[in-house]
Amino acid sequence: MPGMTITEKILAKHAGKATTAPGENVWVDVDILMTHDVCGPGTIGIFHERFGRQAKVWDRDRVVVIPDHYIFTADDKCHRNVQILRDFVKEQGLKYYYDPEFVTNHPGMPSPYKDPTKTSYKGVCHKALPEEGHVRPGEILLGTDSHTCTAGAFGQFATGIGNTDAAFTLGTGKTWLKVPPTMKFTFQGEIPPYLTAKDLILAVIGEIGVDGATYRTMYFSGDGIRSLTLEDRMTLTNMAIEAGGKNGVCDVDEKTLEYVRARSNVPAWEVFADDPDAAYNATYEWDLSTMEPLVAKPHSPDNRDTARNCRDVKLDRAYIGSCTGGKITDMIFAANILKGNKVRIPTYVVPGSTEVHRDMKRLNLRGVERQGNEKSIEDVLADAGCLLGPSGCAACLGGPSDTFGRLNEPLLCISTTNRNFPGRMGDKKAGVYLASPLTVAASALTGYVTDPREYVTTRIDTGLAGVA
Repeated sequence: MPGMTITEKILAKHAGKATTAPGENVWVDVDILMTHDVCGPGTIGIFHERFGRQAKVWDRDRVVVIPDHYIFTADDKCHRNVQILRDFVKEQGLKYYYDPEFVTNHPGMPSPYKDPTKTSYKGVCHKALPEEGHVRPGEILLGTDSHTCTAGAFGQFATGIGNTDAAFTLGTGKTWLKVPPTMKFTFQGEIPPYLTAKDLILAVIGEIGVDGATYRTMYFSGDGIRSLTLEDRMTLTNMAIEAGGKNGVCDVDEKTLEYVRARSNVPAWEVFADDPDAAYNATYEWDLSTMEPLVAKPHSPDNRDTARNCRDVKLDRAYIGSCTGGKITDMIFAANILKGNKVRIPTYVVPGSTEVHRDMKRLNLRGVERQGNEKSIEDVLADAGCLLGPSGCAACLGGPSDTFGRLNEPLLCISTTNRNFPGRMGDKKAGVYLASPLTVAASALTGYVTDPREYVTTRIDTGLAGVA
């Protein structure tokens, strides 16, 4: 019998079995269930309907509730959703709830937090989960959001589920899964200074298509992956779903362990690795030294092209943010290009979490604590003419018309987000080019899709940003 992959080993452990194989159906015990303000109310409703109005969740310490999607809006239905979460959390005595205390049932736009260190709100769930210690190697994380697969960067099985499945897990702590086959994507060489993980995942999706990994594990390996920061690996696994993947996963190394040891609210976990004789559904390989900065043209993440080929595309807007492109290292990449320059098109910047926002204020362009009169990352972005918003999902998924950065007209935007389907960021006739923070920042300076090699020649140091 062939060896097992990381995913197969994790599912076997949680099913109480010695082995699992692709295609096998297993009941597994779940470590963490996450929900938010979009799907939380629906999940809660089904939970009450199926388990009873007085039912209690299976484990109060394993349910994490993170409002993040429709926060900074005057829409009263969005405010109501947050209140539904609050009521359920209080009723159940849940330990982990990150409340946007500034959102009330009063009409009008909530006043954003004035200080990101003085709010219980955390921003985007996929960034907040590891920051707050809910992500560990070898565990199973389920979330009512397709980009829950982000956490696979930490060597765990993480995937998105629907409201009905989430309600079942909420009551039982279990779920029923088919073991996915694993596709292996190997990147050779060290990441060049003009590329980020966004280029790598656009290369993958452009190669296999948006359905090329349907219900499969996407395993990212090789020297190239090891050379990435932990945050950049999160970009890879985040967009596994854009290829139809069930989950994305990376190997656990010292970068992973250092982060988890510092953050985890559970003292012990188990690290798994692929066996040398593990079987793969398919294998692909890239040499990073030959790869160019890429974009995904409207209206699909697999509509791949090089930034250089699109240099005649005139843009109306740039957007830097989301769980894919709003991490602190993404902000450092962008700010190093924008330093001392002015953007030519409206450029919206949204931190992925309040921790990212805090770090934008306290760190310099090298990712270390700024000294004296040294400018912060936020200072540099503001000086370049960027429009800075509070942390959250914001315009990544459109939202109500008053959402910060939303495309309310048929504009052409270059964005660090993860999807560019019609209407994803607002107007159905708007066009979105997906790109790395380097490419988005370079394009903001010219008003055209721009290859970042025009601005980046040496490695951008991110210090301990995103780790310490």
